[in-house]
Amino acid sequence: MTTKKTFYTELSYVFGILILALGTAFMERANFGVSMVVAPAYILHLKISQYLPFFSFGMAEYCLQAVLLVLIGIVLRKFRITFLFSFVTAVFYGFVLDGMMALIGLLPMTTLLGRILFYIVGLLACSLGVALLFHTYIAPEAYELFVKEFSGKYNKNIHKVKTVYDCCSCLTAVVLSFIFFGFLHFEGVKLGTIFCALVNGSVIGQFSKSLEKFFVFKDGLKLRGYFESEG
Repeated sequence: MTTKKTFYTELSYVFGILILALGTAFMERANFGVSMVVAPAYILHLKISQYLPFFSFGMAEYCLQAVLLVLIGIVLRKFRITFLFSFVTAVFYGFVLDGMMALIGLLPMTTLLGRILFYIVGLLACSLGVALLFHTYIAPEAYELFVKEFSGKYNKNIHKVKTVYDCCSCLTAVVLSFIFFGFLHFEGVKLGTIFCALVNGSVIGQFSKSLEKFFVFKDGLKLRGYFESEG
């Protein structure tokens, strides 16, 4: 019997953010449509940056997530200190995302095969990143936080809730694309986005099972109480 190795939840958080940002950058570069989770923020970035060039994808991410955190508090009718930590995560992710976008933008990619490869790598990386974030007590982004809070409150399978949330996010992005760019010009939401919305929850589930097969997730620091306090 293979002995499971220890994977600290704090490292799960850091690697989750880095890998998720890297995957998002790969998908954006492939131009088949970004992940449905970040598609609304990406569309806002494309529209607002036409008037404010400094408004980056990363900035759009944490601005939109701030609004989502307020909505989470309203829907769940409670406030937790985790919500504030989640915003800190959103800002951290936003800066990392902008860095990854600049880095991946330097890679040559001119063929259809290259675009497909970038898309596949991006999809898998995003799924792995989310799976890692589901294994840490440190507040994840607002997207993952909503899924965790909702599935916990109503005792629903987290990966099924994730799939439903992804589809709703995809629909929101489609509506925003229509509003900002018209019915004949899709931005951000393409066939790759639709495909990702359908399979992302299942792929995340498979990554989670694989991680739990080889690793035991344990806290390296005594900070869990700060993130789980009701506030």
